[in-house]
Amino acid sequence: MQAPAPLPQPLSVDALLHALQAEGYFADRRLATAVFLALRLQRPLLLEGEPGVGKTALAQALARVLARSLIRLQCYDGLEQREALYEWNYAAQLLHMRAAEGRSGADTAQLEREVYQERYLIRRPLLQALQAPAPGALLLIDEVDRADEPFEAFLLEYLGEYQVSIPELGTIRAQATPVTILTSNRTRDLHDAVKRRCLYLWLDYPERERELAIVRAQVPGASAALAAQVADFVARLRSQPFADAFQRVPGIAESVEWAKALVALDTLVVDPEVVRDTAGVLFKQREDVAALTQDMAAALLQPVEAV
Repeated sequence: MQAPAPLPQPLSVDALLHALQAEGYFADRRLATAVFLALRLQRPLLLEGEPGVGKTALAQALARVLARSLIRLQCYDGLEQREALYEWNYAAQLLHMRAAEGRSGADTAQLEREVYQERYLIRRPLLQALQAPAPGALLLIDEVDRADEPFEAFLLEYLGEYQVSIPELGTIRAQATPVTILTSNRTRDLHDAVKRRCLYLWLDYPERERELAIVRAQVPGASAALAAQVADFVARLRSQPFADAFQRVPGIAESVEWAKALVALDTLVVDPEVVRDTAGVLFKQREDVAALTQDMAAALLQPVEAV
């Protein structure tokens, strides 16, 4: 029985911060510490937070930092175990059985052993992650809150022991310990049993300086003044009393997309009219677009000292 291979470790939290930044992901120290501990302790990391705060992007950047393949399990209502773990190639098994019918002396037990071989196994994300060769994979279990409670219970064996049980084959353990990140938008509370098996971090919207760094890195065509105006505007949009006017305030992805749109429009300085014309980049709900009036845009664009 092969023990999980050790993880290649960043030397420090600072080293991890710099490595993520080199991949275009600007983590704060609290997030980098959580990731560092998840790697060092070989524990899954559960990230909760509003949509658009960078949970999925972290997994993508970390996979590049660690030079691991990224395997993504996108959760949704009604997700079944066979879609997450494995299923049998029934068509190939049927062909095997038909070919065996003419064989003399073939008994039922022997035939069953033949059709339940690994070559007839279709590996889904969990099994792919466990069987990935060294250095292992990074498994992203995305939006786990969208799946139902029975699926959470099914995950416990994997999260706690990095293994799964397949009735026809037995217990399959990790060949190399997969780095595992779960994300949740907290549309519902996850069971305590899932949380106990993970390290946990609530990921909030970034501070203004961090968001500015992200915008400047992702939109190099934006001038320093325009990038600063985007970061200031979005930060104030998420603050009170403005945030109460919207169903969902823009995330980091929307900030970056808005900056790209402003560059495409050759915008030098953001004004209320430009804000209204591009509100559909920042918001994805009709009510939120309507709530961003020209008067509100003017108030949001005022210098902080003037408010």
